[in-house]
Amino acid sequence: MLMQLERVRQRASEFDILHFHVDMIHFPLFRDSAHKAVTTLHGRLDLPDLKPFYWEFQDMPLVSISNDQRRPIPFANWVATVYHGLPSDVCLFNPNPKGDYVAFLGRISPEKRPDRAIEIARRAGMKLRIAAKVDKADWQYFRECIEPLLSQPHVEFIGEIGESEKSEFLGNALALVFAIDWPEPFGLVMIESMSCGTPVIAWRCGSVPEVSDPGITGWIVDSIDAAVDALKHVERLDRYAVRRQFEERFTVQRMAADYLAVYNRLLEAGDKAGEAVLARI
Repeated sequence: MLMQLERVRQRASEFDILHFHVDMIHFPLFRDSAHKAVTTLHGRLDLPDLKPFYWEFQDMPLVSISNDQRRPIPFANWVATVYHGLPSDVCLFNPNPKGDYVAFLGRISPEKRPDRAIEIARRAGMKLRIAAKVDKADWQYFRECIEPLLSQPHVEFIGEIGESEKSEFLGNALALVFAIDWPEPFGLVMIESMSCGTPVIAWRCGSVPEVSDPGITGWIVDSIDAAVDALKHVERLDRYAVRRQFEERFTVQRMAADYLAVYNRLLEAGDKAGEAVLARI
């Protein structure tokens, strides 16, 4: 990583804008180029050690992937929020799902709460299919807390799936259960589901209220009882309307246009700074 950053530093003069997605490791190296070095932050920002760091580097322009992501460090140099976007043909629209299940897609980890999803589906009397990977760091949690729950008759654990399998998995589901228990910075799986036209039942955490449109793309819930009730009515939602919301808000074209606007603002700010310096001379 450091070798890569050094090569970028050596060639920095060749570019108008340097756009980083490597968290904060590059800040000290590129501070002299802060006027043209923008960084998109992708992770959680509520860890205590981060506050003094971002306080020190308030000159580095930052892009958030949701407004909620900013809450722990509101003093940082935020220049925009740019929501993630997907190509419209990655997760294909399916107006007529053939499955009789609700879906869980992501990682098996405490913050993703697969146990909560299993309980919601059980109470709703629905089948739950779980497509998820288990990282080494979460292996003990899986063995002790989740694996014992997989023997229930309404649960099917299919393991990790690839990009090419998501359209069928999400598109044939009646809904996606997004039962998170942490300040989710964005939640890409939500818009993958919406791309398929599949509604999302999501917990009110992190970015969820910014991504989900209650009554259109699904429902936002605060309890297992509320999630169970939402699942009972999920088939009433118009899957065409779910897909339209995806097309209006979460395509890769919209994301690219938002980033171009960020780049242009940085360039304009740099030009004004240059004019000010020239005037003083």
